[in-house]
Amino acid sequence: MACLQLAACLLGGAASPLAADEFRTPAISVARVDWRAALDQLRTEIGTQPAVVPAFTFVGRPRLGAPDPRSMPALVQLNATTSQVFTGIGRSPVPVLLPFDAAAYLDAERHGALENLSLAHFQADFRPAEMFDAGPAGYDAVFSLEPGEGDGLPQRIFAKPVEVQITGSLLTYELNDPIGGKGEPVKSLAAQYPDLRRFIREGYVRYAFTRFGIPYVVSIQCLDSVAKPKRLACREAYPVAERFLRALHVAGGLPSRSRTDIASEAVDRPSEVSPDFTYRPPGDIIANSGSHRQSGRVDYTAYSQIRFPLAKAPAFAHSQSSHLLKLSARLDELSVGPTSYPWQDNFCEARSFSVGQCPSGFGHQGQDMRPAPCPAHDDGAEHCDPRHQPVVAVRDAVLIRSPKQQAATLQVNTRNEHIRFRYMHMDPSAMDADGLLNGRHVDEDEQIGVVSNYLDRPNGTTRHLHFDIQVFTRDGWLWVNPYVTLVSAYERLIHERGREVGPHSIPVAADFAHALPEDMTRRGPEERGEN
Repeated sequence: MACLQLAACLLGGAASPLAADEFRTPAISVARVDWRAALDQLRTEIGTQPAVVPAFTFVGRPRLGAPDPRSMPALVQLNATTSQVFTGIGRSPVPVLLPFDAAAYLDAERHGALENLSLAHFQADFRPAEMFDAGPAGYDAVFSLEPGEGDGLPQRIFAKPVEVQITGSLLTYELNDPIGGKGEPVKSLAAQYPDLRRFIREGYVRYAFTRFGIPYVVSIQCLDSVAKPKRLACREAYPVAERFLRALHVAGGLPSRSRTDIASEAVDRPSEVSPDFTYRPPGDIIANSGSHRQSGRVDYTAYSQIRFPLAKAPAFAHSQSSHLLKLSARLDELSVGPTSYPWQDNFCEARSFSVGQCPSGFGHQGQDMRPAPCPAHDDGAEHCDPRHQPVVAVRDAVLIRSPKQQAATLQVNTRNEHIRFRYMHMDPSAMDADGLLNGRHVDEDEQIGVVSNYLDRPNGTTRHLHFDIQVFTRDGWLWVNPYVTLVSAYERLIHERGREVGPHSIPVAADFAHALPEDMTRRGPEERGEN
Protein backbone atom coordinates (compact mmCIF):
# COMPACT_ATOMS: atom_id res chain seq x y z
CA MET A 1 0.00 0.00 0.00
CA ALA A 2 3.02 2.31 0.10
CA CYS A 3 2.26 3.08 -3.53
CA LEU A 4 -0.83 4.94 -2.39
CA GLN A 5 1.38 7.77 -1.17
CA LEU A 6 3.72 8.07 -4.16
CA ALA A 7 3.21 10.41 -7.07
CA ALA A 8 5.14 7.95 -9.23
CA CYS A 9 2.21 5.55 -8.94
CA LEU A 10 -0.25 8.08 -10.26
CA LEU A 11 -1.63 8.22 -13.77
CA GLY A 12 0.60 10.38 -15.93
CA GLY A 13 3.73 9.66 -13.88
CA ALA A 14 5.51 12.77 -15.19
CA ALA A 15 3.30 15.04 -13.08
CA SER A 16 4.80 16.83 -10.11
CA PRO A 17 4.28 15.25 -6.66
CA LEU A 18 0.80 15.74 -5.24
CA ALA A 19 -0.10 17.20 -1.90
CA ALA A 20 -2.19 14.97 0.34
CA ASP A 21 -5.74 14.64 -1.01
CA GLU A 22 -4.93 16.63 -4.16
CA PHE A 23 -6.92 15.75 -7.27
CA ARG A 24 -5.67 16.67 -10.75
CA THR A 25 -7.16 17.18 -14.19
CA PRO A 26 -5.90 14.99 -17.07
CA ALA A 27 -3.07 16.01 -19.39
CA ILE A 28 -4.30 16.27 -22.99
CA SER A 29 -2.28 16.61 -26.19
CA VAL A 30 -3.55 18.70 -29.10
CA ALA A 31 -2.70 17.64 -32.66
CA ARG A 32 -1.84 19.98 -35.53
CA VAL A 33 -3.81 19.41 -38.73
CA ASP A 34 -2.21 19.39 -42.17
CA TRP A 35 -5.17 20.83 -44.06
CA ARG A 36 -3.19 21.15 -47.27
CA ALA A 37 -2.75 17.38 -47.33
CA ALA A 38 -6.49 16.97 -46.72
CA LEU A 39 -7.25 19.30 -49.65
CA ASP A 40 -4.88 17.33 -51.88
CA GLN A 41 -6.72 14.10 -51.05
CA LEU A 42 -10.08 15.78 -51.61
CA ARG A 43 -8.91 17.10 -54.99
CA THR A 44 -7.94 13.57 -56.04
CA GLU A 45 -11.27 12.11 -54.87
CA ILE A 46 -13.35 14.80 -56.61
CA GLY A 47 -11.31 14.22 -59.77
CA THR A 48 -12.82 10.74 -60.13
CA GLN A 49 -16.06 12.43 -61.27
CA PRO A 50 -15.04 15.06 -63.88
CA ALA A 51 -18.57 16.47 -64.08
CA VAL A 52 -18.46 17.73 -60.48
CA VAL A 53 -14.94 19.20 -60.55
CA PRO A 54 -16.22 22.70 -61.51
CA ALA A 55 -18.31 22.76 -58.30
CA PHE A 56 -15.13 23.01 -56.19
CA THR A 57 -12.69 25.88 -55.87
CA PHE A 58 -9.29 24.71 -54.66
CA VAL A 59 -7.54 28.08 -54.99
CA GLY A 60 -8.28 30.09 -51.88
CA ARG A 61 -7.06 33.34 -50.36
CA PRO A 62 -3.96 32.29 -48.37
CA ARG A 63 -3.46 35.72 -46.80
CA LEU A 64 -6.59 35.16 -44.74
CA GLY A 65 -5.00 32.30 -42.79
CA ALA A 66 -6.24 28.75 -42.22
CA PRO A 67 -8.99 29.51 -39.63
CA ASP A 68 -10.85 31.69 -42.16
CA PRO A 69 -13.13 29.46 -44.31
CA ARG A 70 -12.46 31.67 -47.35
CA SER A 71 -8.88 30.39 -47.38
CA MET A 72 -10.16 26.91 -48.29
CA PRO A 73 -13.41 27.34 -50.26
CA ALA A 74 -13.42 23.71 -51.43
CA LEU A 75 -14.04 22.59 -47.84
CA VAL A 76 -16.94 25.03 -47.47
CA GLN A 77 -18.41 23.68 -50.69
CA LEU A 78 -17.92 20.09 -49.53
CA ASN A 79 -19.58 20.75 -46.16
CA ALA A 80 -22.57 22.35 -47.93
CA THR A 81 -23.15 19.03 -49.69
CA THR A 82 -22.33 16.53 -46.95
CA SER A 83 -24.15 18.42 -44.18
CA GLN A 84 -27.38 17.30 -45.87
CA VAL A 85 -26.45 13.78 -44.76
CA PHE A 86 -24.20 14.41 -41.73
CA THR A 87 -25.65 17.29 -39.75
CA GLY A 88 -23.08 19.70 -38.35
CA ILE A 89 -20.12 18.15 -40.18
CA GLY A 90 -18.52 21.59 -40.58
CA ARG A 91 -18.12 21.84 -36.79
CA SER A 92 -15.27 19.31 -36.87
CA PRO A 93 -11.81 20.93 -36.57
CA VAL A 94 -10.25 17.81 -38.14
CA PRO A 95 -10.80 16.36 -41.62
CA VAL A 96 -13.82 14.07 -41.38
CA LEU A 97 -13.11 10.67 -42.91
CA LEU A 98 -16.27 8.65 -43.60
CA PRO A 99 -17.25 5.80 -45.95
CA PHE A 100 -19.10 8.33 -48.08
CA ASP A 101 -18.26 9.06 -51.73
CA ALA A 102 -19.16 12.75 -51.99
CA ALA A 103 -18.07 12.96 -55.63
CA ALA A 104 -20.36 10.09 -56.69
CA TYR A 105 -23.20 11.56 -54.61
CA LEU A 106 -22.85 14.97 -56.29
CA ASP A 107 -22.67 13.38 -59.72
CA ALA A 108 -25.88 11.46 -59.07
CA GLU A 109 -27.52 14.65 -57.78
CA ARG A 110 -26.52 16.56 -60.93
CA HIS A 111 -28.01 13.83 -63.12
CA GLY A 112 -31.24 13.57 -61.11
CA ALA A 113 -30.48 10.00 -60.04
CA LEU A 114 -30.47 10.41 -56.24
CA GLU A 115 -34.10 9.44 -55.73
CA ASN A 116 -33.44 6.07 -57.35
CA LEU A 117 -30.40 5.25 -55.21
CA SER A 118 -30.15 4.44 -51.51
CA LEU A 119 -27.61 6.19 -49.32
CA ALA A 120 -25.87 2.82 -48.88
CA HIS A 121 -25.00 2.99 -52.59
CA PHE A 122 -22.57 5.82 -51.77
CA GLN A 123 -21.36 4.22 -48.53
CA ALA A 124 -19.89 0.89 -49.67
CA ASP A 125 -23.20 -0.78 -48.65
CA PHE A 126 -23.06 0.53 -45.07
CA ARG A 127 -26.42 1.75 -43.79
CA PRO A 128 -27.04 5.45 -43.03
CA ALA A 129 -25.04 6.55 -39.99
CA GLU A 130 -26.75 5.53 -36.77
CA MET A 131 -24.92 8.32 -34.97
CA PHE A 132 -22.82 11.23 -36.18
CA ASP A 133 -21.50 13.90 -33.84
CA ALA A 134 -19.01 16.64 -34.69
CA GLY A 135 -17.73 19.28 -32.32
CA PRO A 136 -14.69 21.30 -31.27
CA ALA A 137 -12.68 18.18 -30.36
CA GLY A 138 -13.32 16.19 -33.54
CA TYR A 139 -16.02 13.77 -34.65
CA ASP A 140 -17.50 10.33 -33.98
CA ALA A 141 -19.75 8.17 -36.14
CA VAL A 142 -21.41 4.76 -36.03
CA PHE A 143 -22.32 2.81 -39.17
CA SER A 144 -23.53 -0.77 -39.64
CA LEU A 145 -23.46 -3.47 -42.29
CA GLU A 146 -26.36 -5.87 -42.61
CA PRO A 147 -25.80 -9.63 -42.95
CA GLY A 148 -25.29 -10.55 -46.60
CA GLU A 149 -24.43 -6.99 -47.66
CA GLY A 150 -21.06 -5.99 -49.10
CA ASP A 151 -19.98 -7.47 -52.43
CA GLY A 152 -16.95 -9.70 -52.10
CA LEU A 153 -17.12 -10.15 -48.33
CA PRO A 154 -16.90 -13.70 -46.98
CA GLN A 155 -20.09 -15.17 -45.59
CA ARG A 156 -20.27 -14.81 -41.82
CA ILE A 157 -22.00 -16.79 -39.06
CA PHE A 158 -22.93 -13.75 -36.96
CA ALA A 159 -26.57 -13.09 -37.85
CA LYS A 160 -26.94 -9.45 -36.80
CA PRO A 161 -25.72 -6.16 -38.33
CA VAL A 162 -22.08 -5.35 -37.56
CA GLU A 163 -21.60 -1.89 -36.03
CA VAL A 164 -18.47 0.03 -36.98
CA GLN A 165 -17.31 3.10 -35.05
CA ILE A 166 -14.86 5.76 -36.19
CA THR A 167 -13.34 8.66 -34.27
CA GLY A 168 -11.01 11.40 -35.43
CA SER A 169 -9.85 13.68 -32.63
CA LEU A 170 -7.79 16.81 -32.19
CA LEU A 171 -7.44 15.81 -28.51
CA THR A 172 -5.76 12.71 -27.08
CA TYR A 173 -5.57 11.96 -23.36
CA GLU A 174 -2.11 11.18 -22.05
CA LEU A 175 -2.37 8.00 -19.95
CA ASN A 176 0.27 5.93 -18.25
CA ASP A 177 -0.39 3.03 -20.60
CA PRO A 178 2.40 0.42 -20.87
CA ILE A 179 0.52 -1.65 -23.46
CA GLY A 180 -0.43 1.28 -25.69
CA GLY A 181 0.85 1.73 -29.22
CA LYS A 182 1.04 -1.97 -30.09
CA GLY A 183 -0.52 -3.83 -33.00
CA GLU A 184 0.19 -5.55 -36.29
CA PRO A 185 0.21 -4.10 -39.82
CA VAL A 186 -2.45 -5.05 -42.36
CA LYS A 187 -0.65 -5.85 -45.62
CA SER A 188 -3.65 -5.34 -47.86
CA LEU A 189 -4.06 -1.77 -46.53
CA ALA A 190 -0.39 -0.82 -46.20
CA ALA A 191 -0.33 1.37 -49.32
CA GLN A 192 -3.40 3.34 -48.23
CA TYR A 193 -2.47 3.52 -44.53
CA PRO A 194 1.31 3.10 -44.02
CA ASP A 195 1.20 3.34 -40.20
CA LEU A 196 -2.00 1.34 -39.67
CA ARG A 197 -2.06 -0.87 -36.54
CA ARG A 198 -4.61 -3.65 -35.95
CA PHE A 199 -5.08 -4.95 -32.41
CA ILE A 200 -7.74 -6.31 -30.07
CA ARG A 201 -8.18 -4.32 -26.88
CA GLU A 202 -10.91 -3.95 -24.26
CA GLY A 203 -13.51 -5.87 -26.24
CA TYR A 204 -12.92 -4.26 -29.66
CA VAL A 205 -10.80 -4.95 -32.70
CA ARG A 206 -9.20 -1.60 -33.47
CA TYR A 207 -7.48 -0.09 -36.48
CA ALA A 208 -5.45 2.98 -35.51
CA PHE A 209 -3.74 5.24 -38.01
CA THR A 210 -2.59 8.83 -38.50
CA ARG A 211 -3.73 10.94 -41.44
CA PHE A 212 -3.21 14.70 -41.91
CA GLY A 213 -1.44 14.72 -38.52
CA ILE A 214 -4.62 13.47 -36.76
CA PRO A 215 -5.16 10.14 -34.94
CA TYR A 216 -8.12 8.13 -36.23
CA VAL A 217 -9.41 4.83 -34.85
CA VAL A 218 -11.92 2.46 -36.48
CA SER A 219 -13.31 -0.19 -34.12
CA ILE A 220 -15.81 -3.05 -33.93
CA GLN A 221 -16.97 -4.71 -30.72
CA CYS A 222 -16.19 -8.43 -30.89
CA LEU A 223 -14.79 -11.41 -29.00
CA ASP A 224 -11.54 -13.14 -29.88
CA SER A 225 -13.28 -16.51 -29.97
CA VAL A 226 -15.31 -18.91 -32.10
CA ALA A 227 -18.00 -17.33 -34.29
CA LYS A 228 -21.65 -17.93 -33.39
CA PRO A 229 -24.95 -16.49 -34.70
CA LYS A 230 -25.35 -14.23 -31.64
CA ARG A 231 -21.67 -13.55 -31.01
CA LEU A 232 -19.41 -11.67 -33.39
CA ALA A 233 -15.94 -13.17 -33.54
CA CYS A 234 -13.14 -10.70 -34.21
CA ARG A 235 -12.01 -12.74 -37.22
CA GLU A 236 -15.44 -12.15 -38.78
CA ALA A 237 -15.14 -8.46 -37.95
CA TYR A 238 -11.82 -8.01 -39.80
CA PRO A 239 -13.24 -8.02 -43.38
CA VAL A 240 -16.01 -5.59 -42.40
CA ALA A 241 -13.58 -3.14 -40.79
CA GLU A 242 -11.21 -3.37 -43.73
CA ARG A 243 -14.03 -2.73 -46.23
CA PHE A 244 -14.91 0.34 -44.14
CA LEU A 245 -11.30 1.58 -44.20
CA ARG A 246 -10.99 1.17 -47.96
CA ALA A 247 -14.13 3.26 -48.43
CA LEU A 248 -13.04 6.26 -46.35
CA HIS A 249 -13.13 9.63 -48.12
CA VAL A 250 -12.70 13.21 -46.97
CA ALA A 251 -16.30 14.19 -46.19
CA GLY A 252 -15.95 17.54 -44.42
CA GLY A 253 -14.52 19.57 -41.56
CA LEU A 254 -13.08 23.09 -41.32
CA PRO A 255 -9.87 24.55 -39.87
CA SER A 256 -10.02 26.16 -36.43
CA ARG A 257 -7.65 28.38 -34.51
CA SER A 258 -4.53 26.61 -33.26
CA ARG A 259 -4.47 25.43 -29.66
CA THR A 260 -1.85 24.38 -27.17
CA ASP A 261 -1.56 21.19 -25.16
CA ILE A 262 -3.64 21.13 -21.97
CA ALA A 263 -1.52 20.62 -18.87
CA SER A 264 -2.65 18.76 -15.77
CA GLU A 265 -3.53 21.04 -12.88
CA ALA A 266 -4.95 20.84 -9.37
CA VAL A 267 -8.73 20.59 -9.03
CA ASP A 268 -10.55 23.17 -6.91
CA ARG A 269 -12.32 21.55 -3.97
CA PRO A 270 -14.64 22.91 -1.28
CA SER A 271 -12.85 24.44 1.69
CA GLU A 272 -15.36 23.30 4.30
CA VAL A 273 -14.75 19.70 5.41
CA SER A 274 -17.76 17.40 5.63
CA PRO A 275 -18.41 15.89 9.07
CA ASP A 276 -19.86 12.80 7.37
CA PHE A 277 -18.48 12.10 3.89
CA THR A 278 -15.39 9.89 3.90
CA TYR A 279 -13.80 7.77 1.19
CA ARG A 280 -11.03 5.22 0.96
CA PRO A 281 -8.09 6.00 -1.36
CA PRO A 282 -8.39 5.31 -5.08
CA GLY A 283 -7.04 1.84 -5.81
CA ASP A 284 -7.87 0.53 -2.33
CA ILE A 285 -10.34 -2.12 -3.49
CA ILE A 286 -11.59 -4.85 -1.15
CA ALA A 287 -8.70 -7.19 -0.42
CA ASN A 288 -8.39 -10.11 -2.83
CA SER A 289 -11.30 -8.84 -4.94
CA GLY A 290 -9.12 -8.06 -7.98
CA SER A 291 -8.49 -10.61 -10.70
CA HIS A 292 -5.69 -12.97 -9.62
CA ARG A 293 -5.58 -11.14 -6.25
CA GLN A 294 -4.16 -8.00 -7.84
CA SER A 295 -4.76 -4.59 -6.27
CA GLY A 296 -6.66 -1.65 -7.74
CA ARG A 297 -5.53 1.31 -9.83
CA VAL A 298 -4.17 4.28 -7.89
CA ASP A 299 -5.43 7.25 -9.89
CA TYR A 300 -6.05 10.71 -8.41
CA THR A 301 -7.25 12.12 -11.74
CA ALA A 302 -10.61 13.89 -11.93
CA TYR A 303 -11.16 13.33 -15.66
CA SER A 304 -13.97 15.88 -15.95
CA GLN A 305 -15.88 18.34 -13.81
CA ILE A 306 -19.25 16.61 -13.84
CA ARG A 307 -22.57 16.79 -12.08
CA PHE A 308 -22.95 13.74 -9.80
CA PRO A 309 -25.03 11.09 -11.67
CA LEU A 310 -27.50 10.44 -8.83
CA ALA A 311 -29.94 13.28 -8.27
CA LYS A 312 -29.67 13.55 -4.50
CA ALA A 313 -27.31 13.03 -1.59
CA PRO A 314 -26.54 10.99 0.37
CA ALA A 315 -25.21 8.40 -2.06
CA PHE A 316 -22.81 5.54 -1.49
CA ALA A 317 -20.11 4.02 -3.70
CA HIS A 318 -19.39 0.37 -2.89
CA SER A 319 -19.07 -2.99 -4.58
CA GLN A 320 -22.34 -4.58 -5.68
CA SER A 321 -20.78 -7.94 -6.52
CA SER A 322 -22.97 -10.81 -5.40
CA HIS A 323 -19.84 -12.58 -4.13
CA LEU A 324 -19.02 -9.68 -1.84
CA LEU A 325 -22.57 -8.94 -0.75
CA LYS A 326 -22.68 -12.38 0.84
CA LEU A 327 -20.40 -10.83 3.42
CA SER A 328 -23.07 -8.28 4.37
CA ALA A 329 -23.01 -9.25 8.05
CA ARG A 330 -19.27 -8.58 8.19
CA LEU A 331 -19.72 -5.33 6.25
CA ASP A 332 -22.41 -4.09 8.63
CA GLU A 333 -20.20 -4.96 11.58
CA LEU A 334 -17.47 -2.71 10.16
CA SER A 335 -19.98 0.06 9.31
CA VAL A 336 -19.02 0.04 5.65
CA GLY A 337 -22.06 -1.55 4.07
CA PRO A 338 -23.53 -0.74 0.67
CA THR A 339 -25.34 2.32 2.08
CA SER A 340 -22.78 3.91 4.38
CA TYR A 341 -19.55 5.88 4.33
CA PRO A 342 -16.68 5.54 3.62
CA TRP A 343 -16.87 4.99 -0.12
CA GLN A 344 -14.66 2.34 -1.71
CA ASP A 345 -13.22 2.04 -5.22
CA ASN A 346 -14.21 -1.07 -7.25
CA PHE A 347 -12.89 -0.15 -10.72
CA CYS A 348 -10.47 -3.11 -10.77
CA GLU A 349 -12.73 -5.61 -9.01
CA ALA A 350 -12.56 -9.04 -10.67
CA ARG A 351 -14.47 -9.39 -13.93
CA SER A 352 -13.58 -10.91 -17.28
CA PHE A 353 -13.51 -7.51 -18.98
CA SER A 354 -10.16 -6.47 -20.41
CA VAL A 355 -9.19 -3.19 -18.70
CA GLY A 356 -5.69 -1.95 -19.50
CA GLN A 357 -5.62 0.48 -16.57
CA CYS A 358 -5.95 -2.35 -14.01
CA PRO A 359 -2.78 -4.11 -12.77
CA SER A 360 -4.10 -7.55 -13.76
CA GLY A 361 -5.30 -6.36 -17.16
CA PHE A 362 -8.90 -7.21 -16.18
CA GLY A 363 -11.48 -5.34 -14.15
CA HIS A 364 -14.94 -4.00 -13.57
CA GLN A 365 -14.59 -0.98 -15.93
CA GLY A 366 -16.43 1.41 -13.61
CA GLN A 367 -17.81 2.25 -10.19
CA ASP A 368 -20.98 0.98 -8.52
CA MET A 369 -23.10 3.32 -6.42
CA ARG A 370 -26.55 3.55 -4.93
CA PRO A 371 -28.73 6.21 -3.30
CA ALA A 372 -29.64 6.17 0.37
CA PRO A 373 -32.49 3.79 1.24
CA CYS A 374 -35.93 5.31 1.71
CA PRO A 375 -36.72 5.98 5.37
CA ALA A 376 -38.91 3.45 7.17
CA HIS A 377 -41.49 6.14 7.99
CA ASP A 378 -41.77 8.36 4.94
CA ASP A 379 -44.40 10.98 5.72
CA GLY A 380 -42.68 13.92 4.01
CA ALA A 381 -44.05 16.03 1.17
CA GLU A 382 -41.65 14.34 -1.27
CA HIS A 383 -42.48 10.66 -1.01
CA CYS A 384 -39.44 8.40 -1.45
CA ASP A 385 -39.99 5.47 -3.82
CA PRO A 386 -36.96 3.14 -4.16
CA ARG A 387 -38.09 2.33 -7.71
CA HIS A 388 -38.06 5.97 -8.81
CA GLN A 389 -34.79 7.44 -7.56
CA PRO A 390 -33.59 9.71 -10.40
CA VAL A 391 -30.44 9.29 -12.48
CA VAL A 392 -29.33 12.47 -14.24
CA ALA A 393 -27.02 13.53 -17.06
CA VAL A 394 -23.59 14.50 -15.75
CA ARG A 395 -22.92 16.96 -18.61
CA ASP A 396 -24.51 18.49 -21.68
CA ALA A 397 -23.92 15.63 -24.11
CA VAL A 398 -25.07 13.54 -27.06
CA LEU A 399 -26.35 10.01 -26.52
CA ILE A 400 -24.82 6.85 -27.95
CA ARG A 401 -27.32 4.02 -27.58
CA SER A 402 -29.12 1.66 -29.96
CA PRO A 403 -32.61 0.27 -29.17
CA LYS A 404 -32.69 -2.51 -26.57
CA GLN A 405 -29.12 -1.87 -25.41
CA GLN A 406 -28.57 -2.09 -21.66
CA ALA A 407 -26.00 0.71 -21.59
CA ALA A 408 -26.54 4.42 -22.23
CA THR A 409 -23.43 6.45 -23.08
CA LEU A 410 -23.14 10.25 -22.97
CA GLN A 411 -20.46 11.78 -25.15
CA VAL A 412 -18.95 15.20 -24.51
CA ASN A 413 -17.16 16.94 -27.39
CA THR A 414 -15.86 20.40 -26.46
CA ARG A 415 -12.78 22.51 -27.08
CA ASN A 416 -10.99 20.92 -24.09
CA GLU A 417 -12.64 17.48 -23.76
CA HIS A 418 -13.44 14.35 -25.76
CA ILE A 419 -14.87 11.97 -23.17
CA ARG A 420 -17.64 9.42 -22.63
CA PHE A 421 -19.75 8.51 -19.59
CA ARG A 422 -21.62 5.20 -19.51
CA TYR A 423 -24.60 4.28 -17.32
CA MET A 424 -25.76 0.70 -16.73
CA HIS A 425 -28.60 -1.23 -15.06
CA MET A 426 -31.46 1.05 -16.11
CA ASP A 427 -34.35 -0.74 -17.84
CA PRO A 428 -33.78 -0.87 -21.65
CA SER A 429 -37.51 -0.80 -22.44
CA ALA A 430 -37.95 2.32 -20.31
CA MET A 431 -34.98 3.98 -22.03
CA ASP A 432 -36.42 3.10 -25.45
CA ALA A 433 -39.80 4.56 -24.45
CA ASP A 434 -38.10 7.75 -23.22
CA GLY A 435 -36.22 8.16 -26.50
CA LEU A 436 -32.75 7.68 -25.03
CA LEU A 437 -31.30 6.73 -28.40
CA ASN A 438 -28.44 7.59 -30.74
CA GLY A 439 -27.98 11.28 -31.43
CA ARG A 440 -30.31 12.72 -28.80
CA HIS A 441 -28.90 15.73 -26.95
CA VAL A 442 -29.36 15.90 -23.19
CA ASP A 443 -28.69 18.73 -20.76
CA GLU A 444 -26.65 18.50 -17.59
CA ASP A 445 -28.93 17.63 -14.62
CA GLU A 446 -31.68 16.33 -16.96
CA GLN A 447 -33.25 13.13 -15.65
CA ILE A 448 -32.42 10.23 -17.98
CA GLY A 449 -33.75 7.34 -15.90
CA VAL A 450 -34.07 5.81 -12.46
CA VAL A 451 -31.82 3.56 -10.39
CA SER A 452 -32.78 0.01 -11.29
CA ASN A 453 -31.60 -3.61 -11.24
CA TYR A 454 -31.57 -4.68 -14.89
CA LEU A 455 -28.75 -7.01 -15.91
CA ASP A 456 -29.76 -9.17 -18.89
CA ARG A 457 -33.23 -9.26 -17.29
CA PRO A 458 -35.25 -7.41 -14.62
CA ASN A 459 -34.00 -8.14 -11.09
CA GLY A 460 -30.72 -9.39 -12.54
CA THR A 461 -28.63 -7.52 -9.96
CA THR A 462 -29.00 -5.30 -6.91
CA ARG A 463 -30.67 -1.92 -7.34
CA HIS A 464 -27.73 0.35 -8.16
CA LEU A 465 -26.06 2.41 -10.87
CA HIS A 466 -22.87 1.35 -12.63
CA PHE A 467 -20.99 4.41 -13.96
CA ASP A 468 -17.81 4.45 -16.01
CA ILE A 469 -15.63 6.75 -18.10
CA GLN A 470 -13.78 6.39 -21.40
CA VAL A 471 -11.30 8.88 -22.85
CA PHE A 472 -9.89 9.05 -26.36
CA THR A 473 -6.27 7.98 -26.87
CA ARG A 474 -4.15 6.93 -29.85
CA ASP A 475 -5.45 3.40 -29.15
CA GLY A 476 -9.05 4.65 -29.27
CA TRP A 477 -11.53 4.86 -26.41
CA LEU A 478 -10.14 3.36 -23.16
CA TRP A 479 -11.62 2.83 -19.70
CA VAL A 480 -10.19 4.96 -16.90
CA ASN A 481 -10.89 4.89 -13.18
CA PRO A 482 -13.94 7.12 -12.49
CA TYR A 483 -13.60 7.00 -8.70
CA VAL A 484 -11.89 10.37 -8.06
CA THR A 485 -14.06 12.05 -10.70
CA LEU A 486 -17.10 10.86 -8.71
CA VAL A 487 -15.61 11.92 -5.36
CA SER A 488 -14.98 15.39 -6.79
CA ALA A 489 -18.51 15.59 -8.24
CA TYR A 490 -20.07 14.50 -4.95
CA GLU A 491 -18.14 17.18 -3.08
CA ARG A 492 -19.66 19.80 -5.37
CA LEU A 493 -23.12 18.29 -4.84
CA ILE A 494 -22.89 18.51 -1.04
CA HIS A 495 -20.71 21.69 -1.04
CA GLU A 496 -18.28 20.04 1.37
CA ARG A 497 -14.91 18.36 1.09
CA GLY A 498 -14.65 14.65 1.82
CA ARG A 499 -11.98 13.10 4.01
CA GLU A 500 -9.74 10.30 2.76
CA VAL A 501 -9.47 7.49 5.31
CA GLY A 502 -7.48 4.28 5.36
CA PRO A 503 -6.21 2.35 3.60
CA HIS A 504 -8.12 -0.26 5.59
CA SER A 505 -9.16 -3.11 3.34
CA ILE A 506 -11.83 -5.55 4.45
CA PRO A 507 -10.70 -9.19 4.55
CA VAL A 508 -12.48 -11.35 2.01
CA ALA A 509 -12.41 -15.05 1.30
CA ALA A 510 -9.41 -15.68 -0.92
CA ASP A 511 -11.36 -17.80 -3.37
CA PHE A 512 -13.12 -14.68 -4.65
CA ALA A 513 -9.94 -13.85 -6.55
CA HIS A 514 -10.86 -16.42 -9.12
CA ALA A 515 -9.53 -17.09 -12.58
CA LEU A 516 -11.73 -15.72 -15.33
CA PRO A 517 -14.93 -17.80 -15.55
CA GLU A 518 -15.50 -19.46 -18.91
CA ASP A 519 -19.21 -18.62 -18.96
CA MET A 520 -18.35 -14.93 -19.07
CA THR A 521 -17.10 -15.31 -22.66
CA ARG A 522 -20.55 -16.14 -23.96
CA ARG A 523 -21.73 -12.56 -24.48
CA GLY A 524 -20.28 -9.30 -25.73
CA PRO A 525 -18.72 -6.82 -23.29
CA GLU A 526 -21.67 -4.41 -23.54
CA GLU A 527 -24.30 -7.02 -22.79
CA ARG A 528 -22.95 -9.78 -20.59
CA GLY A 529 -24.00 -10.03 -16.99
CA GLU A 530 -21.12 -8.82 -14.86
CA ASN A 531 -21.35 -5.10 -14.14
